[in-house]
Amino acid sequence: MMDMTFPGVVPMHKVNFDAKTEYDFIQNYKVLQDVFSKLKIDKHIEVNKLVKARPLDNLELLQWLKRYCDSINGGIMNENYDPVERRCKGGKDRSSRTTQKNSKSMQANIMQNCGSDDRVGPRKTPDLKQEKVHSPNGGVDCTEEIQVLSQEITDLKLSVDLLGKERDFYFGKLRDVEILCQASSVPMAVAIKKILYAADEKESALSEAQQVLSESLDSDVVDPEEEKSVD
Repeated sequence: MMDMTFPGVVPMHKVNFDAKTEYDFIQNYKVLQDVFSKLKIDKHIEVNKLVKARPLDNLELLQWLKRYCDSINGGIMNENYDPVERRCKGGKDRSSRTTQKNSKSMQANIMQNCGSDDRVGPRKTPDLKQEKVHSPNGGVDCTEEIQVLSQEITDLKLSVDLLGKERDFYFGKLRDVEILCQASSVPMAVAIKKILYAADEKESALSEAQQVLSESLDSDVVDPEEEKSVD
């Protein structure tokens, strides 16, 4: 969004679009913060919260970005802007090459460690149920170990994908609840919004919500003396 609104200001070659770890997230947010500094935008990015990938924190930043960019370009998108092409010119290819390089490096380390087993003694591999097969030149055939590690990587990727889908599922439910609460001013909706918009993970959000409901119930109870005076 910032690259579209301010062409040439964002150093796309520094952006890692395949970020998977908190370290990568932090580096990307540093790039965004530098862009804000160049444009003299007085907006502090709470990186420590955003890297935790909690939906509401990230949604608030996206909403702010949308409002800000709309205020600059009048809410009109640049039809000539191609985000896919801009990503290709950015850090995506670089990060892909880095991933491939790390994968090859890990595989080379495994082969090297396996080749040195007969010099430093047997290395324990609890995940392998079969004995290692020695090659004719006296080394160790690590094909099985590589296959096991590759399977573990595949399983971890599937787990990450499932967790991502589960997160999106529950975030969708939270968003639906938020929309309903925003359209209502009843005490229950106000109490729910107290919990949804709590800035920190603390118990006071629940207690504040309970206080709102309690005050509402108290206001609905009619004092007997007042009722007599009305009669």
